[in-house]
Amino acid sequence: MSKMCFKDMFDFLNRLEKNNHKEWMDEHRNEYHQIRDWYIEWLNKLDIKLSMVDSNYTHTTGKQAINRINNNLLFHPNKPVYKDHFGAALDKTKGLGDFYIHLGIHGSFVAGGIHNPKNDILKSLRGALDYDGEEFVKILNKPSFKRNFGAMMESDMLKTAPKGYSQDHRFIDLMRYKSFSIKYDLDPQEIMASNFQDKLIDIYKEMLPFRRYLNHALTV
Repeated sequence: MSKMCFKDMFDFLNRLEKNNHKEWMDEHRNEYHQIRDWYIEWLNKLDIKLSMVDSNYTHTTGKQAINRINNNLLFHPNKPVYKDHFGAALDKTKGLGDFYIHLGIHGSFVAGGIHNPKNDILKSLRGALDYDGEEFVKILNKPSFKRNFGAMMESDMLKTAPKGYSQDHRFIDLMRYKSFSIKYDLDPQEIMASNFQDKLIDIYKEMLPFRRYLNHALTV
């Protein structure tokens, strides 16, 4: 198992995409479990390293972090049976944003923040902006932050001011967001490199003030 690598993971995902049905997976289930178990061990090591750079980090084992490879066909019947990526969420605390790693054949990235939250969570985030939005703006405008993540991901933004806020609110551009999330796109060379975990730790640290601000807004 220890001799496996991310090349094996992507090779498996490429073949799975061409044979996305239960019969093929049943024939290759042992290979899938070998890759999954290897990745869980790899995530366990990353989990330990992340806990050493963040005193508020929530330990998340690889087994807790990794997502199922099966798509939920009950709610999305038109999707393929299996996903085209391995997803894992570390630093998981119920009700707060996590640190998500997405490794897929059609794109890989690291993401963090609060994606498509419910209305009560959105209300808390907008309340934080109303109270001290200038601190959030400082985080977003930090040069290294902008270099790594650009701007927040736009997802179905409001066309007007949210209820309870005026159109001329000083942070109205941020208030209109329905998701407060960012991502760093990974290229294959970064994933295959021997220092990939170190790269993820650097991304985690750069993302941390953003995630802390949002999570604090949900816990006060």
